[in-house]
Amino acid sequence: MTSRILVRAIAFIVAAVFLIGSWIETGSPSIGFLRLFSVAVFVVTVLLLVWDHWLWRTKLLQKIPSVPRNIRGTWKGKLESLWVDPKSGLSPAPKTVYVVIKQTSSEITVKLISDESVSESSVAKLKQENGSWVLHYIYTNESKMQLRRASPIHHGSGVYVVSGRPAKRLEGN
Repeated sequence: MTSRILVRAIAFIVAAVFLIGSWIETGSPSIGFLRLFSVAVFVVTVLLLVWDHWLWRTKLLQKIPSVPRNIRGTWKGKLESLWVDPKSGLSPAPKTVYVVIKQTSSEITVKLISDESVSESSVAKLKQENGSWVLHYIYTNESKMQLRRASPIHHGSGVYVVSGRPAKRLEGN
């Protein structure tokens, strides 16, 4: 959705520049250029959508260092908690979780699912840091209703480092 707004804003600005430029050159505004301009905007919009939803994740383009790593899909992982139960003095045993990532070249969402709760990202960004691709996100976690007293709804953040090209592993906190 953000890319559509960006395309419209750019198209409006370019049209305004052409209109003002023709006005300055000829002394009156000319809108004749808009006949081909609308076709050009349509073609650019289609190309950007094809890039954003499909082209960027092809094997060939994934080899280009500046193209975001394709980490779409469901990842099985192990969650190890640092929390210590004040009554027993023990941390919970590691548990299996699933991380569901939905991604285009311009947007990404993260959902972590465990046997007790679901976390969903409100903000997520995949970016290059020191030669590696890193996923940063902020989430809201909601436990199952029967566990809410011990584990209330809370907010947090996560960071995963992406390994491999194509991506083979996510590791982080």
